[in-house]
Amino acid sequence: MTPSPETWTAESIGAAIRDGGLHASDVCESYLDRIRRLDPKLNAFVTVLESGARMQAESVDRDRKAGKPLHPLAGVPVALKDNLCARGVETTCSSKILRNFIPPYDATVIERLRAAGSVFPGKTNLDEFAMGSSTENSGLFPTRNPHDPGRVPGGSSGGSAASVAADFAPLALGSDTGGSIRQPASFCGLVGLKPTYGRVSRYGLIAFASSLDQIGPFARTAMDAALLMDAITGPDPRDSTCLPEPAPKFADGLREPFRPVRIGMPREYFAEGLAKPVAGAIDRLKDVLVSLGCSVVDVSLPHTPYAVPTYYLVATAEASSNLARYDGVRYGLRIDSADLVQQYFLTRARGFGAEVKRRIMLGTYALSSGYYDAYYLKAMKVRRLIYNDFMEAFRGVDLLLTPTAPTTAFKFGEKVSDPLQMYLSDIYTISANLAGLPAVSFPCGFENHLPIGAQMIGPALSELRMLRILHEYQKQTDWHARRPQNLS
Repeated sequence: MTPSPETWTAESIGAAIRDGGLHASDVCESYLDRIRRLDPKLNAFVTVLESGARMQAESVDRDRKAGKPLHPLAGVPVALKDNLCARGVETTCSSKILRNFIPPYDATVIERLRAAGSVFPGKTNLDEFAMGSSTENSGLFPTRNPHDPGRVPGGSSGGSAASVAADFAPLALGSDTGGSIRQPASFCGLVGLKPTYGRVSRYGLIAFASSLDQIGPFARTAMDAALLMDAITGPDPRDSTCLPEPAPKFADGLREPFRPVRIGMPREYFAEGLAKPVAGAIDRLKDVLVSLGCSVVDVSLPHTPYAVPTYYLVATAEASSNLARYDGVRYGLRIDSADLVQQYFLTRARGFGAEVKRRIMLGTYALSSGYYDAYYLKAMKVRRLIYNDFMEAFRGVDLLLTPTAPTTAFKFGEKVSDPLQMYLSDIYTISANLAGLPAVSFPCGFENHLPIGAQMIGPALSELRMLRILHEYQKQTDWHARRPQNLS
């Protein structure tokens, strides 16, 4: 097999390495060369780990030569969002306040990928502390969309999405608090999966909103996403929210016979604000699903209009609590002052960006004395109503089908001065986080060379069912195989 990142998948790389048709070191060099040539145009990576990646690849080649059994992801590059702690590697959350922070331990997902023999080409850019929908809020630099460098890649996991879309790695890890995997997957033409809350350990993920955050994969195909899920899921005693039950074998499940399902389309997701090209692509997707034997019906999620305000109370309140630890005393940026309170003030003022400060202040206000019941407590009650809507819908259907985002990728600067418009970019993704449900975005069309994403939402622990349907859909279409046209 001739090294060619533009045609490889994680599945094909792993199989070729195990069969001896490829050396992991050659695969690694092919991707590193592409990163060197093209990433200066996109800024997907905060840190490129060339020497570490080479050592990982060489270790896989030695194991292969020694006849040791190899994991399906052995030698496969996986880009890592820079809010995942990696032992001995600077981990910044794309924030000035964490520059030079080097964790002494691995996040569980990274630990498991190391054990599988995966190769880490680098840490990817994000909106600072995962707070944003465009990667314009990075405290370091913006990341550009490989399909159109004048447009955003989505956020907050924009660097991870861009790295896979640009073929800098066949797989990447992101985190999703309100759509931060699925929305960039939509904008960059990828599969992006937010697992059920608790399906993947959050140990070592630098927290934004602890009851909403979840780690998940970026890939081009359902099978590649399944292989990454196989590697990162499972119980973890270091995370008390991680489910104790073992996960299914996702890749094996995709090889089972396809069984049609009943799919609901929530009418609240197809109202004012949805761009016509996106609505048309979802209609064509529906026709393909019907041709596969699935039935598609209308359903209602009546509390959907309250999802955005509910999310921005819950998420900011939890962010206010989580980010209180960044005080310049133990790690990260410190602006010294003889007065300790002044040191806190100066460090946080200089270390945090505008969007992070905005969310800390909103969350602190919502939790403050006299306002807790009026804001945070009421938001938690509405959160339960949103969850109840999903449970009622799933009494009649197996899965839900929606758009992932109201539009295709927007231009740089188009929404950055209007936080509300930016927040509304995640209007279709937020509810799944509030309810703790799994959801996957995948490409279903293009408009003016820009990808269009669709979203499936399922009951808790239904990731395999969604991936199986997506796997069948990708046999009938080629949207997932389309690469950026002018990136070279």
